[in-house]
Amino acid sequence: MKKITSVLLVVLLVALMVTGCGSSATNNPPSAGTNTETPKDGFEIALITDKGNIDDKSFNQGSWEGVVEFAEANTITHKYYKPEEASDTGYLAAIDLAVAGGAKVIVTPGFLFEVPIFEAQTRYPEVKFILLDGTPHTADYKTFETKENVASVLYAEEESGYLAGYAAVMDGMTKLGFMGGMAVPAVQAFGYGYLQGAEAAAAELGLADGAISAIYHYTGDFAETDTNKATAKTMYQGGTELIFACGGSVGKSVMSAAAEADKKVIGVDVDQRYDSETVITSATKGLRASVVQVLESIYKTDSWSTFSGKTTYFDAKNDGIGLPTVVLDQPDGNPFDRFQKFTKEQYAKAYATLVDGAVDPIRTITVADPNGYATADELVSGLKLAIVKVEVR
Repeated sequence: MKKITSVLLVVLLVALMVTGCGSSATNNPPSAGTNTETPKDGFEIALITDKGNIDDKSFNQGSWEGVVEFAEANTITHKYYKPEEASDTGYLAAIDLAVAGGAKVIVTPGFLFEVPIFEAQTRYPEVKFILLDGTPHTADYKTFETKENVASVLYAEEESGYLAGYAAVMDGMTKLGFMGGMAVPAVQAFGYGYLQGAEAAAAELGLADGAISAIYHYTGDFAETDTNKATAKTMYQGGTELIFACGGSVGKSVMSAAAEADKKVIGVDVDQRYDSETVITSATKGLRASVVQVLESIYKTDSWSTFSGKTTYFDAKNDGIGLPTVVLDQPDGNPFDRFQKFTKEQYAKAYATLVDGAVDPIRTITVADPNGYATADELVSGLKLAIVKVEVR
């Protein structure tokens, strides 16, 4: 009796630390977050959100949409959990709750789950984990290990960023901006690719050295704040025509500033054209597609071994990145209609160079700052820029 009481107390404590929202196999939209009656065997597929919300129009939402698409098509119960605390402890508590709630597969979107999954993969060997945008490791980065019950999925953000920068300059823009969140590998790669794509387009157009200017800035967070809006507003007032908003909800701040200044934005992770008329395109990751593909390997094709115990990159070669090429609910819609000059044909040509390897954007450069904040000189030399002149703020 004492043992049973202790177990119940542990479950209760975990429940108090975490809030759980989601849906079973229903048609609730990704942002609904409504609780439903718990099925007899619990919720089989779970997603744990990171710092953001499930309707963040970015990483959490894109990943959840993949879960919903697959689960509803195959009548599998599913639910998302939002940790009460954005920390390793909070994320592990959410994982504990999901397992206690019947989860057999848990999707974790983002690098913030690298340390929690390192521990969870041993704690729950019978559960399969899909870790997006990260690889499991200890907090001190001394030990990296991806066990057989984990699929680590990474994306070639530098390729998606490259296409965004290329499109902007080919469209005639010469004053660019970049507002990243924290200088983590994925955000860095987006920014580095963006500058390289702008350089490539400028060279193709025969522009002179220094003809393209780019303001490069990290906000230090992934939040929608007055400070981030003010930063974007200042950039626009200084002549910046377009900002690549690469920081989760930072994008909402940038879109708000762009709307007031009648300027443009490039979205990130998912197609954000539906969030604001200011968004001309988005540097996307195949979040939904990659989640569906890994879930299919578990439930339909018996090919979990393709992903388990290793890191799989989704890139241009397997349609893992890109700019949007369709308009949802509009079969004849033109996803390039917010550009002045850049066309779908030009995009297809640029994309093909990534597929065949003719273009291979640099993903990482040497940065002296321990927090990953590159100087203008480091960006110029590391990315081999000449036509693009960079100012870091």
